[in-house]
Amino acid sequence: MSDPVWSRESVIAWSQLLLNSYRCWIGRDLLVRIGSPTDQARMLFDASVVVVSHGVEADPLLNYGNQAALDLWEMPWEQLVRTPSRHTAEPVNQEERVRMLRLAEERGYFDRYRGIRISSTGRRFLVEDATVWNVVDAQGARMGQAATFSRWTLLP
Repeated sequence: MSDPVWSRESVIAWSQLLLNSYRCWIGRDLLVRIGSPTDQARMLFDASVVVVSHGVEADPLLNYGNQAALDLWEMPWEQLVRTPSRHTAEPVNQEERVRMLRLAEERGYFDRYRGIRISSTGRRFLVEDATVWNVVDAQGARMGQAATFSRWTLLP
């Protein structure tokens, strides 16, 4: 049996970037930060809120999704981390998604986002009150973008 995703060194390090960047831009913690970085990676992975992120590639690939995100987008970790971020929205919603990501990039974060997303099986859902933020390293270099939300509605 392989180790849980959250226990991988790269995921622990990325989890710290996600949490630190959220605190930097939003001014509060995404979750109660107790225990070691490994403990925090597990708490983030097991959180009831969706947390998903992508890198800074020309066509950014998803590079993190907690269990809530994996369940909502109906894919295992190995598929998620090979998925272009743009594939989380239908083509008709791409322009709106790009606008929101650009605003987050300029401001550092964007909150109260509302938009339609699509799972790997084609199931559509409406995301409400999402927060999108830039993921930065300790020197402030942009490493990607992340989003979190706890409200979504499955659509017919």
